[in-house]
Amino acid sequence: MQPITQADLARFQGTTNYYRHWLNQFKYTDGVKYLADAAEAHWLIDAIASYQRDERVTGDEMLQEFQIWQLSVSDGRGTLTLLRDTDDPVLSQDIEYTDFPLDEIKLYLSGGVLMLPSEY
Repeated sequence: MQPITQADLARFQGTTNYYRHWLNQFKYTDGVKYLADAAEAHWLIDAIASYQRDERVTGDEMLQEFQIWQLSVSDGRGTLTLLRDTDDPVLSQDIEYTDFPLDEIKLYLSGGVLMLPSEY
């Protein structure tokens, strides 16, 4: 796993390529691909994709258009949370072990594209 920082991610603004997730739930940007590759975090994209058919998502018009996904990590454990808005959590998943290199990351899913906040 490569060391990765928030500054590494902030350099991504816009994208030149879109990558289709294998579950065909959305596409993702160059920045998300970099994050998944550098941090060995393809599992994070898979987790987000796995919730796209959850009735809490499919039954909410706002979430069908825009989602905020936040991963918080402390002491090798994590919590993945879907937020409708900054302070409006919809669901969360405890992750018993992770070596994800950042304390926190947010990803936006908008219009069928998963992206870093700097790419929004």
